[in-house]
Amino acid sequence: MPRSASRSTKRRDGKVILCIDGGGIRGLIPALVLAEIERTIGRPIAQSVDLIAGTSTGGILALGLAKRGNGGKPEFSASDLADLYRSRGKEIFRRSLWQGVSSVGGVLDEQYPHDGLERVLEHYFGDQPLSDVTTRVMVATYDIQNREPFFFKSWRRDRNAVTMRDVARATSAAPTYFEPTVVRIGDAGRALIDGGVFANNPTMCAYAEIRRDSPSAEVKAISLGTGELIRPISYSEAKCWGRAQWMLPALSCIFDGVSDSVSYQMEQILGENFVRLQIDLKLGSDDMDDATDGNLANLTSDAKRLITTHKSDIETACAWLSK
Repeated sequence: MPRSASRSTKRRDGKVILCIDGGGIRGLIPALVLAEIERTIGRPIAQSVDLIAGTSTGGILALGLAKRGNGGKPEFSASDLADLYRSRGKEIFRRSLWQGVSSVGGVLDEQYPHDGLERVLEHYFGDQPLSDVTTRVMVATYDIQNREPFFFKSWRRDRNAVTMRDVARATSAAPTYFEPTVVRIGDAGRALIDGGVFANNPTMCAYAEIRRDSPSAEVKAISLGTGELIRPISYSEAKCWGRAQWMLPALSCIFDGVSDSVSYQMEQILGENFVRLQIDLKLGSDDMDDATDGNLANLTSDAKRLITTHKSDIETACAWLSK
């Protein structure tokens, strides 16, 4: 894993980016860490960064943190968004007995109907357009028809008329969990799925975006994970697997591997200007859809442990955000 950032807090005339990984219900972890950061700096984090980037559950958090409310300030605090996972997680990951049987556990169809997810997104985002944010937001998705990454950017005129709800729905359409969605952009529709298939950790994408616009700026990056996967896949178990058995494990390997490799790359590029806030899942399940009360409590405990063990890194991030 990449080393922690040093304690340098001098920002100069640079840019600070906030990036949040995908991970389903495990988004509770970065939400709680961000709540601690907001408590420390005394203001919404969206007012202290130049860009928020997110993938999947991280995309939902990015949109929620930046959504403009009454008076022009962010509508939701990170604490508000942590409550999304606690109070609405079961609604998102709920399926009938028939759904489970007919999909053969997600082998023949998606595991969950999308109506619960869409109700939650409607509640939090309504019809507010992507452009109505307090800082720039970038959300990663993947276009399965054109076979290419597709980014929603709040400052792009051809995309900012799209609603936040539709962007959140697209970035959270994880294969096997939820069906793809079609988002209309101008006169064309794009069939989109979770951007985690190529950028579960969106930090490199955000860095490239900032560097293109501000090539000489000093960039500092705060990257939040949703819990490091530590559950092993044994050789004796996996050696006889076929397509059906490999489906979910392979997806978790892709998401986890992408996140870790991007963290390594950013550490090499930014060095002391990179903070990665990530923790091993010693209590919480690494399943993206385990919204049981027990697992939510365990994820909360893992988040508290992260806040304690990464105290100096959080202090560094707060110092950057307080400049």
